[in-house]
Amino acid sequence: MRKTILITGGAGFIGSHTADALSRLGYKIRILDSLEAPTHQKPQWPAYVFGKGYELIKGDVCSPQALKKALKGVNFVYHLAAYQDQRHDFSRFFKVNTLSSALLYEVIVENKLPVKKVVLASTQFVYGDGQYSCAHSKKGFFPEPRALSLLRKGDWSIKCSHGAPAKFLPFQEDQKLTPTNSYGLSKQALENLSLRFGKTYNIPTTILRYSIVQGPRQSPHNLYSGAMRIFASQALAKVPLTVYEDGLETRDFVNIEDVVRANLLVLKNPKTNFEIFNVGGGKGYKVLDFAKLVKKMSKSTSPIIIGAFRRTDTRHAVSDISKLKKLGWTPRRDTTYSIKTYLDWFLKSGFDKKLHSKDLIKLQEGIKS
Repeated sequence: MRKTILITGGAGFIGSHTADALSRLGYKIRILDSLEAPTHQKPQWPAYVFGKGYELIKGDVCSPQALKKALKGVNFVYHLAAYQDQRHDFSRFFKVNTLSSALLYEVIVENKLPVKKVVLASTQFVYGDGQYSCAHSKKGFFPEPRALSLLRKGDWSIKCSHGAPAKFLPFQEDQKLTPTNSYGLSKQALENLSLRFGKTYNIPTTILRYSIVQGPRQSPHNLYSGAMRIFASQALAKVPLTVYEDGLETRDFVNIEDVVRANLLVLKNPKTNFEIFNVGGGKGYKVLDFAKLVKKMSKSTSPIIIGAFRRTDTRHAVSDISKLKKLGWTPRRDTTYSIKTYLDWFLKSGFDKKLHSKDLIKLQEGIKS
Protein backbone atom coordinates (compact mmCIF):
# COMPACT_ATOMS: atom_id res chain seq x y z
CA MET A 1 0.00 0.00 0.00
CA ARG A 2 1.36 3.40 -0.97
CA LYS A 3 2.46 5.58 1.94
CA THR A 4 0.91 9.05 2.13
CA ILE A 5 3.01 12.15 2.72
CA LEU A 6 1.56 15.50 3.73
CA ILE A 7 3.50 18.57 2.61
CA THR A 8 2.33 21.83 4.15
CA GLY A 9 3.19 24.72 1.86
CA GLY A 10 3.47 22.15 -0.90
CA ALA A 11 2.47 24.58 -3.64
CA GLY A 12 5.51 26.68 -2.88
CA PHE A 13 9.10 26.57 -4.09
CA ILE A 14 10.70 23.90 -1.88
CA GLY A 15 7.46 22.05 -1.24
CA SER A 16 6.54 21.47 -4.88
CA HIS A 17 10.00 20.20 -5.82
CA THR A 18 9.95 17.88 -2.81
CA ALA A 19 6.50 16.63 -3.80
CA ASP A 20 7.72 15.77 -7.29
CA ALA A 21 10.70 13.83 -5.97
CA LEU A 22 8.62 11.88 -3.46
CA SER A 23 6.00 11.11 -6.09
CA ARG A 24 8.68 9.62 -8.33
CA LEU A 25 9.58 7.31 -5.43
CA GLY A 26 6.01 6.04 -5.29
CA TYR A 27 4.58 8.03 -2.39
CA LYS A 28 1.04 9.37 -2.43
CA ILE A 29 1.25 13.16 -2.14
CA ARG A 30 -1.14 15.38 -0.22
CA ILE A 31 -0.58 19.14 -0.18
CA LEU A 32 -2.01 21.68 2.24
CA ASP A 33 -1.49 25.27 1.13
CA SER A 34 -3.30 28.58 1.63
CA LEU A 35 -2.19 29.88 -1.81
CA GLU A 36 -1.68 33.33 -0.35
CA ALA A 37 -0.02 36.35 -1.88
CA PRO A 38 2.65 37.45 -2.46
CA THR A 39 4.04 34.01 -3.35
CA HIS A 40 0.86 33.17 -5.26
CA GLN A 41 -0.64 36.06 -7.22
CA LYS A 42 -3.89 34.19 -7.73
CA PRO A 43 -5.62 31.87 -5.22
CA GLN A 44 -5.33 28.90 -7.55
CA TRP A 45 -3.05 25.89 -7.78
CA PRO A 46 0.06 26.53 -9.89
CA ALA A 47 0.57 24.39 -12.97
CA TYR A 48 3.57 22.61 -11.45
CA VAL A 49 1.36 20.86 -8.85
CA PHE A 50 -2.03 20.80 -10.54
CA GLY A 51 -2.99 17.75 -12.58
CA LYS A 52 -0.23 15.51 -11.24
CA GLY A 53 -2.45 13.28 -9.16
CA TYR A 54 -1.63 15.04 -5.90
CA GLU A 55 -4.41 15.52 -3.37
CA LEU A 56 -4.69 19.29 -3.08
CA ILE A 57 -6.25 20.89 0.00
CA LYS A 58 -6.60 24.66 0.16
CA GLY A 59 -6.43 25.63 3.80
CA ASP A 60 -4.66 27.42 6.62
CA VAL A 61 -2.00 25.56 8.64
CA CYS A 62 -3.20 27.52 11.67
CA SER A 63 -6.67 25.96 11.39
CA PRO A 64 -7.28 22.86 13.56
CA GLN A 65 -9.98 21.70 11.15
CA ALA A 66 -7.75 22.06 8.09
CA LEU A 67 -4.84 20.26 9.75
CA LYS A 68 -7.03 17.44 11.04
CA LYS A 69 -8.42 16.90 7.54
CA ALA A 70 -4.98 17.05 5.95
CA LEU A 71 -3.41 14.63 8.48
CA LYS A 72 -5.99 11.88 8.12
CA GLY A 73 -4.29 8.67 6.98
CA VAL A 74 -0.87 10.35 6.68
CA ASN A 75 2.35 8.44 7.33
CA PHE A 76 4.90 11.25 7.10
CA VAL A 77 4.79 15.06 7.26
CA TYR A 78 6.97 17.75 5.75
CA HIS A 79 6.03 20.98 7.50
CA LEU A 80 7.32 23.59 5.05
CA ALA A 81 4.57 26.23 5.21
CA ALA A 82 5.95 29.52 6.50
CA TYR A 83 5.59 33.27 6.59
CA GLN A 84 8.84 34.75 5.31
CA ASP A 85 9.80 38.39 5.21
CA GLN A 86 11.42 41.21 7.18
CA ARG A 87 8.32 43.30 7.81
CA HIS A 88 7.14 44.64 11.15
CA ASP A 89 4.04 42.47 11.54
CA PHE A 90 5.94 40.52 14.20
CA SER A 91 3.02 38.50 15.52
CA ARG A 92 2.22 37.00 12.13
CA PHE A 93 5.57 35.22 12.01
CA PHE A 94 4.80 33.45 15.28
CA LYS A 95 1.23 32.68 14.29
CA VAL A 96 2.09 31.10 10.93
CA ASN A 97 5.45 29.54 11.76
CA THR A 98 5.35 28.72 15.46
CA LEU A 99 1.67 28.30 16.26
CA SER A 100 1.10 26.06 13.24
CA SER A 101 3.95 23.79 14.36
CA ALA A 102 2.52 23.45 17.86
CA LEU A 103 -0.90 22.80 16.35
CA LEU A 104 0.54 20.11 14.10
CA TYR A 105 1.76 18.10 17.10
CA GLU A 106 -1.43 18.87 19.01
CA VAL A 107 -3.63 17.37 16.30
CA ILE A 108 -1.38 14.30 15.97
CA VAL A 109 -1.35 13.66 19.73
CA GLU A 110 -5.02 14.42 20.43
CA ASN A 111 -6.22 12.19 17.60
CA LYS A 112 -3.60 9.47 18.18
CA LEU A 113 -2.55 9.67 14.55
CA PRO A 114 0.11 7.12 13.51
CA VAL A 115 2.47 9.65 11.97
CA LYS A 116 5.87 8.02 11.66
CA LYS A 117 7.97 11.16 11.19
CA VAL A 118 7.81 14.94 10.92
CA VAL A 119 10.42 16.93 8.98
CA LEU A 120 10.36 20.68 9.63
CA ALA A 121 11.88 23.53 7.67
CA SER A 122 14.02 25.95 9.65
CA THR A 123 16.51 28.53 8.50
CA GLN A 124 19.97 30.07 8.76
CA PHE A 125 18.23 33.09 10.27
CA VAL A 126 18.15 31.37 13.68
CA TYR A 127 21.90 32.00 13.94
CA GLY A 128 21.62 35.76 13.57
CA ASP A 129 25.08 37.27 13.21
CA GLY A 130 26.56 34.03 14.51
CA GLN A 131 29.96 33.64 16.11
CA TYR A 132 33.19 35.55 15.54
CA SER A 133 36.75 35.20 16.76
CA CYS A 134 39.60 37.62 17.40
CA ALA A 135 43.33 37.01 17.05
CA HIS A 136 44.03 38.21 20.61
CA SER A 137 41.51 35.84 22.19
CA LYS A 138 40.94 32.10 22.08
CA LYS A 139 37.30 32.52 22.94
CA GLY A 140 34.72 33.34 20.27
CA PHE A 141 31.98 35.89 20.80
CA PHE A 142 28.44 36.48 19.60
CA PRO A 143 28.02 40.13 18.56
CA GLU A 144 24.96 42.23 19.09
CA PRO A 145 23.31 43.61 15.92
CA ARG A 146 25.34 46.40 14.37
CA ALA A 147 24.43 49.88 15.55
CA LEU A 148 22.33 52.01 13.19
CA SER A 149 24.75 54.91 13.65
CA LEU A 150 27.62 52.79 12.29
CA LEU A 151 25.56 51.46 9.40
CA ARG A 152 24.64 55.01 8.40
CA LYS A 153 28.37 55.79 8.21
CA GLY A 154 29.01 52.76 6.00
CA ASP A 155 30.91 50.97 8.76
CA TRP A 156 29.78 47.44 7.93
CA SER A 157 32.25 45.14 9.68
CA ILE A 158 31.92 43.41 13.03
CA LYS A 159 34.88 44.31 15.21
CA CYS A 160 36.89 42.93 18.09
CA SER A 161 37.11 44.86 21.35
CA HIS A 162 40.33 46.60 20.24
CA GLY A 163 38.76 47.73 16.96
CA ALA A 164 40.22 45.24 14.48
CA PRO A 165 37.80 43.35 12.18
CA ALA A 166 36.66 40.06 13.71
CA LYS A 167 36.73 36.73 11.86
CA PHE A 168 33.40 35.09 11.05
CA LEU A 169 33.01 31.41 11.98
CA PRO A 170 30.61 29.29 9.86
CA PHE A 171 27.35 28.35 11.56
CA GLN A 172 27.33 25.03 13.43
CA GLU A 173 24.20 23.26 14.61
CA ASP A 174 25.20 23.19 18.28
CA GLN A 175 26.21 26.83 18.66
CA LYS A 176 24.30 29.54 20.47
CA LEU A 177 21.36 30.99 18.53
CA THR A 178 21.04 34.78 18.32
CA PRO A 179 18.35 35.56 15.71
CA THR A 180 18.01 39.22 14.75
CA ASN A 181 14.53 39.29 13.20
CA SER A 182 11.02 37.94 13.69
CA TYR A 183 11.43 35.19 11.11
CA GLY A 184 14.48 33.77 12.85
CA LEU A 185 12.90 34.11 16.29
CA SER A 186 9.75 32.29 15.17
CA LYS A 187 11.81 29.48 13.67
CA GLN A 188 13.88 29.15 16.84
CA ALA A 189 10.66 28.70 18.79
CA LEU A 190 9.48 26.17 16.17
CA GLU A 191 12.63 24.13 16.66
CA ASN A 192 12.35 24.08 20.44
CA LEU A 193 8.72 23.02 20.60
CA SER A 194 9.02 20.45 17.82
CA LEU A 195 11.95 18.61 19.36
CA ARG A 196 10.34 18.67 22.81
CA PHE A 197 6.92 17.46 21.63
CA GLY A 198 8.53 14.94 19.31
CA LYS A 199 10.57 13.38 22.11
CA THR A 200 7.76 13.53 24.67
CA TYR A 201 5.18 11.85 22.43
CA ASN A 202 7.55 9.60 20.48
CA ILE A 203 7.08 11.30 17.13
CA PRO A 204 10.41 11.12 15.26
CA THR A 205 11.29 14.67 14.28
CA THR A 206 14.03 16.19 12.12
CA ILE A 207 14.79 19.87 11.61
CA LEU A 208 16.58 21.21 8.54
CA ARG A 209 18.13 24.66 8.64
CA TYR A 210 18.19 25.76 5.01
CA SER A 211 20.66 28.30 3.68
CA ILE A 212 19.50 30.56 0.81
CA VAL A 213 17.77 28.13 -1.54
CA GLN A 214 17.79 28.90 -5.27
CA GLY A 215 16.23 27.51 -8.41
CA PRO A 216 13.13 27.40 -10.65
CA ARG A 217 9.69 28.13 -9.14
CA GLN A 218 11.14 30.64 -6.67
CA SER A 219 8.43 33.27 -6.74
CA PRO A 220 9.54 36.63 -8.19
CA HIS A 221 6.72 38.23 -6.18
CA ASN A 222 7.94 37.12 -2.76
CA LEU A 223 10.19 39.72 -1.13
CA TYR A 224 11.89 37.00 0.88
CA SER A 225 13.01 35.13 -2.25
CA GLY A 226 16.28 36.98 -1.95
CA ALA A 227 19.21 37.92 -4.15
CA MET A 228 18.43 35.59 -7.05
CA ARG A 229 14.94 36.91 -7.60
CA ILE A 230 15.98 40.53 -7.06
CA PHE A 231 19.05 40.55 -9.28
CA ALA A 232 17.47 38.48 -12.06
CA SER A 233 14.40 40.71 -12.17
CA GLN A 234 16.43 43.90 -12.19
CA ALA A 235 18.95 42.64 -14.73
CA LEU A 236 16.30 41.52 -17.20
CA ALA A 237 14.38 44.78 -16.79
CA LYS A 238 17.62 46.74 -17.38
CA VAL A 239 17.30 48.69 -14.14
CA PRO A 240 20.14 49.01 -11.59
CA LEU A 241 21.03 45.92 -9.57
CA THR A 242 20.77 47.03 -5.93
CA VAL A 243 23.33 45.46 -3.60
CA TYR A 244 23.22 46.08 0.14
CA GLU A 245 26.14 47.54 2.08
CA ASP A 246 29.44 47.28 0.19
CA GLY A 247 28.61 43.93 -1.42
CA LEU A 248 31.43 42.18 0.42
CA GLU A 249 29.08 40.47 2.85
CA THR A 250 28.97 36.71 2.26
CA ARG A 251 26.04 34.39 1.77
CA ASP A 252 25.64 30.64 1.45
CA PHE A 253 23.60 29.64 -1.60
CA VAL A 254 22.25 26.11 -2.11
CA ASN A 255 20.42 24.72 -5.12
CA ILE A 256 16.89 23.37 -4.81
CA GLU A 257 17.94 19.96 -6.17
CA ASP A 258 20.41 19.56 -3.32
CA VAL A 259 17.80 20.65 -0.80
CA VAL A 260 15.35 18.06 -2.12
CA ARG A 261 17.98 15.34 -1.79
CA ALA A 262 18.51 16.38 1.83
CA ASN A 263 14.75 16.32 2.44
CA LEU A 264 14.56 12.77 1.10
CA LEU A 265 17.66 11.59 2.93
CA VAL A 266 16.35 12.39 6.40
CA LEU A 267 12.89 10.89 5.85
CA LYS A 268 13.65 7.28 6.71
CA ASN A 269 17.12 7.51 8.23
CA PRO A 270 16.76 6.83 11.98
CA LYS A 271 20.08 8.60 12.60
CA THR A 272 18.32 11.88 11.79
CA ASN A 273 15.59 11.47 14.42
CA PHE A 274 15.52 14.39 16.86
CA GLU A 275 18.47 16.00 15.13
CA ILE A 276 19.09 19.37 13.45
CA PHE A 277 21.04 19.68 10.20
CA ASN A 278 22.36 22.62 8.21
CA VAL A 279 21.58 22.34 4.50
CA GLY A 280 23.83 24.69 2.55
CA GLY A 281 26.11 25.10 -0.41
CA GLY A 282 29.31 24.58 1.54
CA LYS A 283 30.97 27.92 0.76
CA GLY A 284 30.51 31.63 1.18
CA TYR A 285 29.81 33.87 -1.81
CA LYS A 286 30.28 37.64 -1.83
CA VAL A 287 26.97 39.24 -2.71
CA LEU A 288 28.63 41.69 -5.11
CA ASP A 289 30.26 38.79 -6.97
CA PHE A 290 26.90 37.06 -7.15
CA ALA A 291 25.28 40.19 -8.60
CA LYS A 292 28.04 40.45 -11.21
CA LEU A 293 27.53 36.83 -12.19
CA VAL A 294 23.76 37.29 -12.61
CA LYS A 295 24.41 40.40 -14.70
CA LYS A 296 26.90 38.52 -16.89
CA MET A 297 24.75 35.42 -17.38
CA SER A 298 21.65 37.47 -18.19
CA LYS A 299 23.67 39.62 -20.61
CA SER A 300 22.37 42.71 -18.87
CA THR A 301 23.74 46.22 -19.24
CA SER A 302 22.37 47.32 -15.87
CA PRO A 303 24.72 49.13 -13.49
CA ILE A 304 25.26 47.79 -9.97
CA ILE A 305 24.68 50.20 -7.10
CA ILE A 306 25.63 49.68 -3.46
CA GLY A 307 25.17 51.41 -0.11
CA ALA A 308 21.62 50.74 1.08
CA PHE A 309 21.11 48.46 4.07
CA ARG A 310 18.58 46.80 6.33
CA ARG A 311 19.01 46.88 10.10
CA THR A 312 18.21 43.21 10.65
CA ASP A 313 20.56 41.85 8.00
CA THR A 314 23.59 39.86 9.05
CA ARG A 315 27.06 40.67 7.75
CA HIS A 316 27.93 37.06 6.96
CA ALA A 317 25.78 33.92 6.74
CA VAL A 318 27.53 30.69 5.82
CA SER A 319 26.72 27.25 7.26
CA ASP A 320 29.01 24.40 8.18
CA ILE A 321 27.45 21.34 6.48
CA SER A 322 29.83 18.66 7.78
CA LYS A 323 27.15 17.04 9.97
CA LEU A 324 24.85 16.28 7.04
CA LYS A 325 27.78 15.27 4.85
CA LYS A 326 28.59 12.50 7.33
CA LEU A 327 25.32 10.87 6.26
CA GLY A 328 26.46 10.77 2.62
CA TRP A 329 24.93 14.02 1.40
CA THR A 330 26.92 16.71 -0.35
CA PRO A 331 25.85 19.63 -2.59
CA ARG A 332 26.21 18.79 -6.28
CA ARG A 333 24.97 21.94 -7.98
CA ASP A 334 26.94 25.17 -8.05
CA THR A 335 25.79 28.78 -8.13
CA THR A 336 26.22 29.08 -11.90
CA TYR A 337 23.80 26.20 -12.40
CA SER A 338 21.30 27.84 -10.04
CA ILE A 339 21.43 31.12 -11.92
CA LYS A 340 21.11 29.48 -15.33
CA THR A 341 18.12 27.32 -14.42
CA TYR A 342 16.39 30.20 -12.66
CA LEU A 343 16.86 32.58 -15.59
CA ASP A 344 15.61 29.91 -18.02
CA TRP A 345 12.49 29.34 -15.90
CA PHE A 346 11.94 33.07 -15.34
CA LEU A 347 11.98 33.81 -19.07
CA LYS A 348 9.98 30.73 -20.03
CA SER A 349 7.30 31.72 -17.52
CA GLY A 350 7.14 35.24 -18.95
CA PHE A 351 7.86 37.03 -15.69
CA ASP A 352 10.12 39.48 -17.50
CA LYS A 353 7.00 40.80 -19.24
CA LYS A 354 4.81 40.89 -16.13
CA LEU A 355 7.01 42.94 -13.81
CA HIS A 356 7.34 46.68 -14.39
CA SER A 357 10.59 48.60 -14.19
CA LYS A 358 9.27 51.11 -11.66
CA ASP A 359 8.49 48.24 -9.28
CA LEU A 360 11.82 46.49 -9.83
CA ILE A 361 13.79 49.54 -8.78
CA LYS A 362 12.13 49.25 -5.37
CA LEU A 363 12.55 45.51 -4.94
CA GLN A 364 14.92 45.99 -2.04
CA GLU A 365 13.52 48.08 0.77
CA GLY A 366 16.68 49.45 2.35
CA ILE A 367 17.89 52.55 4.16
CA LYS A 368 20.22 54.75 2.15
CA SER A 369 23.55 55.35 3.86
